Amino acid sequence: MTSATADGALAADREAVAEEWVRQFAEGWRTPVDADSFADHFDPLMTDDVRLIQPQMPTAVGRQAFREQFARPVFALIPDLHATVHTWAAQADAVLIEFTLSGTLGGRPVSWRCVDRVTLRDGLACERRAYFDPTPLLAAVATRPRVWPRFARLQAQQLGRRLRQGGQNR
Repeated sequence: MTSATADGALAADREAVAEEWVRQFAEGWRTPVDADSFADHFDPLMTDDVRLIQPQMPTAVGRQAFREQFARPVFALIPDLHATVHTWAAQADAVLIEFTLSGTLGGRPVSWRCVDRVTLRDGLACERRAYFDPTPLLAAVATRPRVWPRFARLQAQQLGRRLRQGGQNR
């Protein structure tokens, strides 16, 4: 086998791994029942030391942090949150996934576009970096007073985590 053929086979293999990961991502976000079933779905798709980086939240490290610091707070705020994947692309060890998050906040619909850059190691996510403009979400919170107490509690919890981490949010 020539090196060009081997490189092509490796690229095709990586593409298949990425495609399967994106399929699982879309399935997990399609109609999650609650935070724990959502986290249960994603648990086998991540490394033990996965880093999750996103706007408005401290960096979470590890599967348990995904559950406690991401899934539970997000679904506490928007219990029917789900995503529609629009497109994706893979290059080397990274997958870019473009999708829309939608749900109900304070009795009214809310949605925003997002792009996740997922770095894969041996077919598992070892880092997820979310890119989105938080303005639609923050505007929705600001215009729904009945959500304010829940949002304030979540923000206080996040601040406490940041302080315990010593301000390390990179």
